[in-house]
Amino acid sequence: MTTPFMDGLQDTYRSTVWPGLVLTRKERHLLLEAPELLDCLGSSIHGGGMSRLQRVTNMYVDRTYDCSDPVRDTEEWLTAWGYPLETTAGLLTAVQLRHAAVHEEKNEQAAVFCCTTAGVSNAARAGSERRTFAAYTPGTINIMLAIDGQLTKAAMLNAVMTAVEAKAAALADLDVRDPDNGLIATGTTTDAVVLGVSQSAAYAGLHRYAGTATDLGAMVGRAVYSTVKEGLLAAWSERK
Repeated sequence: MTTPFMDGLQDTYRSTVWPGLVLTRKERHLLLEAPELLDCLGSSIHGGGMSRLQRVTNMYVDRTYDCSDPVRDTEEWLTAWGYPLETTAGLLTAVQLRHAAVHEEKNEQAAVFCCTTAGVSNAARAGSERRTFAAYTPGTINIMLAIDGQLTKAAMLNAVMTAVEAKAAALADLDVRDPDNGLIATGTTTDAVVLGVSQSAAYAGLHRYAGTATDLGAMVGRAVYSTVKEGLLAAWSERK
């Protein structure tokens, strides 16, 4: 199931596949909160790397945002909103939060939840000759991915790889191109992802793989592909 639920429909989404997992739109950020601490792997500006987190925030900043110290700014905002720094990840985005899209599904082995905000104003193709930048800028495609199930660390990395492949596939199918060279874009210059895993024994079995050959990887791929595509189509339709 995929829905652009933030696009004027509702401000709170309670997962139908993961009891207690809630996504809420606040005034300036999205909050994904789990009922327990999760094993996490991510590239968020705060709370990135391997960590134990209970919530992920995706914070909106406009395109005039001063990026000189995003770590400090993120930590100050999280503190002001009352979120514990040690158990909260913080992403920054210049994409309108109302265009966020959600996809979730489950099988006998795991449940997958994904929320993505997507924009392609700085689309880029990895591996091609293009301009590069030293400074940090807010994320354009931010993926908040959560899996209720048991995964090894290797499988967690595998799930992130699958998510990135699915993002690139969505951009290819939408014919998004790198403006520097005209080639199909594989992402943007400022993408970020956070994966959270419950490690709950409610689903039997330990996942050692999450690539496209696995049922779990297939769910991850569908979730990311559909939310990237839905988010971009929602944003583009608003321009017409």
